[in-house]
Amino acid sequence: MQVSQEEYVNAAVEAKADAIMVSSLSGHAQILTPGLRDKCTESGLSNILLYIGGQLVIGREPWEKTEATFKNIGFNRVYPSNTMPRQVIADLEADLSSRRG
Repeated sequence: MQVSQEEYVNAAVEAKADAIMVSSLSGHAQILTPGLRDKCTESGLSNILLYIGGQLVIGREPWEKTEATFKNIGFNRVYPSNTMPRQVIADLEADLSSRRG
């Protein structure tokens, strides 16, 4: 099931979230995620961390290009499909810790 950007943002506002994590299974993330950072900012979440991972694109392209594309969309961290959850959790803990000083 595809979750709309509005659903992500509304849930983050309601939960007073520090981060939104998006997982893509379809390879259509490049089409579906532009504008998410702007919606977050418009909803008062300008400082929220945005992470994305999974099957992000259809076909093959160099990882560096995929990562740059999603960072340009506004994601703080971009993960390939073989990333283990423990890595994402460690990154989230480090990112939150560095923000809190």
